Amino acid sequence: MSSAGAAATISTTTLTTHLTILAFLSATTVYCFYKSRRLRHLKLSSPSSNPNLSSATRKGKLFFISQTGTSKTLAQRLFNQLTSNNLPFDLVDPNVYEPEDLHQENLVLIIASTWEDGNPPSNGVFLSNWLSESAEDFRVGSLLLSKCKFAVFGVGSRAYGDNFNAVGRGISTKMRSLGASEILPLSEGDVDEGELDKAFGNWSKEVIKVLKAGELRGNVSELNGDENGYEMSDGSDYEDDDYEDEENETESDIVDLEDIAGKAPSKKDMGVITTNGKKNGPKEMVTPVIRASLTKQGYKIIGSHSGVKICRWTKSQLRGRGGCYKHSFYGIESHRCMEATPSLACANKCVFCWRHHTNPVGKSWQWKMDDPLMIVNSAIDQHKKMIKQMKGVPGVTAERLSEGLLPRHCALSLVGEPIMYPEINTLVDELHKRRISTFLVTNAQFPEKIVSLKPITQLYVSVDAATKESMKAIDRPLFGDFWERFVVRIFYSSIPNVKMTILPPPSSSSVINCEFQDSLKALQDKQQRTVYRLTLVKGWNTEEVNAYSSLFAIGNPDFVEIKGVTYCGTSATSKLTMENVPWHADVKAFSEALAEKSNGDYEIACEHVHSCCVLLAKVDKFKIDGQWHTWIDYDKFHDLVASGEPFGSNDYMAPTPSWTVYGANEGGFDPDQARFKKERNHINKSAR
Repeated sequence: MSSAGAAATISTTTLTTHLTILAFLSATTVYCFYKSRRLRHLKLSSPSSNPNLSSATRKGKLFFISQTGTSKTLAQRLFNQLTSNNLPFDLVDPNVYEPEDLHQENLVLIIASTWEDGNPPSNGVFLSNWLSESAEDFRVGSLLLSKCKFAVFGVGSRAYGDNFNAVGRGISTKMRSLGASEILPLSEGDVDEGELDKAFGNWSKEVIKVLKAGELRGNVSELNGDENGYEMSDGSDYEDDDYEDEENETESDIVDLEDIAGKAPSKKDMGVITTNGKKNGPKEMVTPVIRASLTKQGYKIIGSHSGVKICRWTKSQLRGRGGCYKHSFYGIESHRCMEATPSLACANKCVFCWRHHTNPVGKSWQWKMDDPLMIVNSAIDQHKKMIKQMKGVPGVTAERLSEGLLPRHCALSLVGEPIMYPEINTLVDELHKRRISTFLVTNAQFPEKIVSLKPITQLYVSVDAATKESMKAIDRPLFGDFWERFVVRIFYSSIPNVKMTILPPPSSSSVINCEFQDSLKALQDKQQRTVYRLTLVKGWNTEEVNAYSSLFAIGNPDFVEIKGVTYCGTSATSKLTMENVPWHADVKAFSEALAEKSNGDYEIACEHVHSCCVLLAKVDKFKIDGQWHTWIDYDKFHDLVASGEPFGSNDYMAPTPSWTVYGANEGGFDPDQARFKKERNHINKSAR
């Protein structure tokens, strides 16, 4: 190699080396500058160097991370206790708090609920994310919150398995990883186990005791006046206020599910603070607070887990003002229909729940169980009492009143999941013995219960969504395998005994293969009427026509009810507004598209305009010589049940009257009834 080439190589190597060193030194300079600025910022903003934020005057912070108001209510309760014990705190919504200021705090109490999929409620998302990012950022270090002492109380439901109190646990872990010290171990309350109020009450007492006495658990420091501004005390002046007085303060007409469950009486020893302890015997589903709340809403509570309520359509037909859509579609007498449930508990928390989730949830029966005969007798007695109260109401005739006192139909769809009740078959038998027909609605989470269910008049399966993603968003199910249970359940309820493989709808992102083998053998003689009930929520599931069509083409139900969601008012547990409520024209358009997708298997048979509801029926079974037969011969049904012989839906059908057929001028309103319209003085927005 020539000397010139060697010199050029050396020059290039030297230049590369110099650039590398320069880049390293530049990066080091930038990093050191950042650390210097960061440390200077922390020093200048720390309480010890800022007279405006001195330890002697800075209050502790009490945060509530809440979606439905439960944690907020608990935080307010604790705040009142702290105030009465001369312990200065600020009650803070983390949504309006800057997490960058957390290192300035000396004492923090956090009451945190866990929302969907183990995520924090909306008002705690930013704080939770900041803690996660800071804990994972090596530049922050493990001493950022070294001057902060804290305690966390988590609010959640064990029904959600591994996600139970995920937010509270996560916050506790992240705070400790950033150098904060716990003054008390993490405490947890289960909203569905009736232990929330007990656990929170005990935790609150411990918090106040520690703050008053200056005792720390797991930390050798002391909460002294120099460090946090609290005066030392021997704890003798601690005020043990009566929590029950605060519990009785009603903040709203509708008590939230978590609030209800949290106020339930506890069967644990009053001196023990545990979250996994066993109880002595099964608990009652309906606690005193649940009973009070549901009674206020018009329920008549039966025993410890059942209920009955008079429907507005029952009142309407008693007054001769028209019946519900079941009257139009199936010929029930609305004024002789009893709405009830043997189980107030449910396995879903649907966004359109018309009871605003004021009922317990669970994935299995874990409560005290009442006798089915007692439930039926009490339901009928309570129903009759409510019917008698209609005496003297304008429009109620003696004839209709006497008919109403003899119920002929029972809609097992009041609230909750009726099929969860272990003695549902015995209960159905008791109703049939009294020649009371049964319309049972079940959600999509208990396929094994469908297998063992005896023949009923009409079985409903709620099909609230046609894809896994939308079902998770709409039904908010407790089961992790909710989609598999949903798919299996649909086919259990309507397919005869066959060996087959079932695929989910094409639009679903999940592929599920369900091998049925002989699991449907128990259903080979089960041929009563089946209905898939769709609740259309505009913006959520109204675009899933193809996916729904795939489900119905496989499931082969007798009928498909398509109904617009009913807006039940503002609720912290639901994101729905009036914008999500479809017009009847929207429901009709969806129904027509779905019928067209069935390639002639289904047609629109009936409609009930008032209820914004449309009925699709299977053509080859229920359209005979051009006339629909969607109505039911109830006497024939009871005779068939009493015979003990197998029978199918064709054996007890009856002709559909012309006034309820799709497209009729009456729109499904019985011409024998008198149409009554309320005068509404709404402002005409277009005239503004």
